[in-house]
Amino acid sequence: MNKFKYLVLAAVAGICFAVAAPKAQAQVTINIGPAPVCPYGYFDYAPYACAPYGYYGPEWFVGGVFIGAGPWFHGPAGFHGHVNNRFDPHHGYKGHIPTRNEKPAAGKRPGHVTNFKSNETRDGRGHTVSSHPR
Repeated sequence: MNKFKYLVLAAVAGICFAVAAPKAQAQVTINIGPAPVCPYGYFDYAPYACAPYGYYGPEWFVGGVFIGAGPWFHGPAGFHGHVNNRFDPHHGYKGHIPTRNEKPAAGKRPGHVTNFKSNETRDGRGHTVSSHPR
């Protein structure tokens, strides 16, 4: 009978601990903050560094303002824009990368790249839609 008492006591204690334990709530919060302020837009992948002049084609800008990429605004539904990925560090670019809040250089207006040559079309979320030049 002693064994039965210990078994019942252990079961009751286990039930009490289970009822008294706080419920775990699964919650994921991601705060990416505001879009970076870059003179010619920012790369469409984390850590969202500023992109150099000539990376984005004119359809990525409205009135000289970058319409966005990555987790922020991506243009209208079904948006596809041209990029020149030769200005991407992932593709070997080693030139000047603007810093956040840097002003556009004189003569280099955002969205008005003279003789822009694209080699990819992107959807604003880092996905290549095509690799056909413009």
